[in-house]
Amino acid sequence: MGNVAQRRAIQNYRARLTQRGFTRFEVMALDADRELIRTLARRLAEEGPQAEQVRAAVKTAVTGEPPRPARILTALRRSPLVGAGLDFPRPREKGRKVDL
Repeated sequence: MGNVAQRRAIQNYRARLTQRGFTRFEVMALDADRELIRTLARRLAEEGPQAEQVRAAVKTAVTGEPPRPARILTALRRSPLVGAGLDFPRPREKGRKVDL
């Protein structure tokens, strides 16, 4: 890394990645697996259901355990209505009178 401006640009870039939750690390692997690992890393860095599917498949392959059952929040986040800005107003009622 030659000049100061280039080093500062790399530091700023890595700081922005850290703010987004990314971590830089080194992996030792066969040269034949280079593109596979890079593609896998790119897919895992994405947000969304495809990244979750890949993550679950890799965990299953590595640990040999089936993935945990999905939780309701995860299922709701995968809904096509996420971000649609829907608002469902409910009428407010006092209820009924009950004698105890």
